[in-house]
Amino acid sequence: MATDKKTEAHRPVEERLKTLFELQTILTEIDRIRNVRGELPREVEDLENAVEGLRSRIARFQAEIEDLKVKRTAELNKIENKKMLIERYKQQLDNVRNNHEFDNLTKEIEYETLEITLGEKNVGEIERSIDNRKGDIEATEQQIVDQTHILNEKKNDLDTIVGETRSEEENLIARAKGLEPLVDERTLTAFKRIRKNARNGLGIVAVSRNACGGCFNRIPPQKQIEIMSHKKVIVCEYCGRIMIDPELASEAKGLVEQG
Repeated sequence: MATDKKTEAHRPVEERLKTLFELQTILTEIDRIRNVRGELPREVEDLENAVEGLRSRIARFQAEIEDLKVKRTAELNKIENKKMLIERYKQQLDNVRNNHEFDNLTKEIEYETLEITLGEKNVGEIERSIDNRKGDIEATEQQIVDQTHILNEKKNDLDTIVGETRSEEENLIARAKGLEPLVDERTLTAFKRIRKNARNGLGIVAVSRNACGGCFNRIPPQKQIEIMSHKKVIVCEYCGRIMIDPELASEAKGLVEQG
């Protein structure tokens, strides 16, 4: 491997620039294919997360309903116990020995009656809460239906686009990987860094009308001569992109078109 890298580093600059521009042309085409997909992959992922979130919401509503049912049962049991107490107090009224006992039993009956009224009110509120949660579940289920419909449409669109371009993209990726070893590691690393930071993904550009093909700033005559000489890798002093003369770029494009 060390010998290969040394050989790559000692390839003529002209050949390295041509290979680099060929690589750029292929990567630009890969970018174009991926741009066709646009935001679909992210939209699909967002919709999947949204549907999953809605399902989790339904699970929470169902858990709340179960808790409310437990509370309702507890309130109903309390009401039944209160009613049994009232019946017992009423029976005791028949055997009271004085007014004091009568008053105490009457107050207990009144108290338990109020407790029953409060309990029935609580049961009513609980049942309304259960109905509200059931309504929330129905509404959420409808949201899931709507979101799933949109999700399936987006997935179909994405699958169609991916299906139409998969073979072409895989072929281009393989060609790009085949070219990378032909560029010395230092230049390739710089190229990838420039390309990553560039808005249009261009790490190497052809000179056009005496200007950088990336940022369109004018190139001094002496610098143009250096670019044309192919003796070293020249970068734009404004945008940092590697520059190549148009004729060499045209040759590289021809290689790409030949496949």
